[in-house]
Amino acid sequence: MKRVLVVAALVIIAAVAGIVRSHTRVSRHGLSFDASSSAPGSEARDEIRKSYELSPGAEVEVRGINGAVTIETSDSKTAEVYIVRTANDQSALDKRKIVIDSTATSLTIHGEKGDVGFLDHLFGSNPSEKVTLKLPKQIQLSTRGVNGSVVVGELDGSIAVSGVNGRVEIGQATGSAEFHGVNGNIAVALKQLQKEGVRISGINGNIELRIAEGLNADLETHGMNGNVRSDVSEIIVNKSEHGNRYSAQIGTGGSPITVSGVNGNVRLTRVATASNTAKAETAKVKI
Repeated sequence: MKRVLVVAALVIIAAVAGIVRSHTRVSRHGLSFDASSSAPGSEARDEIRKSYELSPGAEVEVRGINGAVTIETSDSKTAEVYIVRTANDQSALDKRKIVIDSTATSLTIHGEKGDVGFLDHLFGSNPSEKVTLKLPKQIQLSTRGVNGSVVVGELDGSIAVSGVNGRVEIGQATGSAEFHGVNGNIAVALKQLQKEGVRISGINGNIELRIAEGLNADLETHGMNGNVRSDVSEIIVNKSEHGNRYSAQIGTGGSPITVSGVNGNVRLTRVATASNTAKAETAKVKI
């Protein structure tokens, strides 16, 4: 009985060794992994270029991206998509694919695993993506699951950002804004807010809220490992006597800006405008 078990074990080991050998290459200098037939040191690259027509207020979602996302905005109805995918070799590039779904009222761009074998998943390297979009201003934007920075231009709509491993910068948000689970600094310019306001939580980094003139809101923060300060003279930040809580009235007050669970500081600044820039330049000349 023991002899039968030993023989069976040897057969299994030989089979596994054969599979591993099929995914490796033996050289005179030792073993080296060869995931594809491409030459050593070569890089696999793939580009995606698409354009779509979107109606005003369309929903745009970008998720599951292993790399940076950059979004430019303009007063147009056309969405232009440019994605560069790179990997060590073609086999690694085949591990993932980018899926784009589009209608007149929505655009979704997301990464997902390709159809590859178990050992490729185990030993191969992950490809990276660099997503560059040119979108209409009048959209509702959502990004989540991005392993890289997220930089967005001015939006005439709401934005939701979650699960980002990198810095986040938003040129302008109107309506509402949500930021959750971000491992990096956040800078967002706020022009107008709906009753939902702004919700920020679970942030490992500093936050800069760039306040536009005429914005009316109420800031409340709690559960922070940091402080809140205002660089805007007319916005006074109050700290509670008990606990690390801060509050501030912006303008005449109104929509809530709620900040919680932040490992960093919150800073209130004024959105740069043409008049402010001109004043700054004049001050420099006088000096």
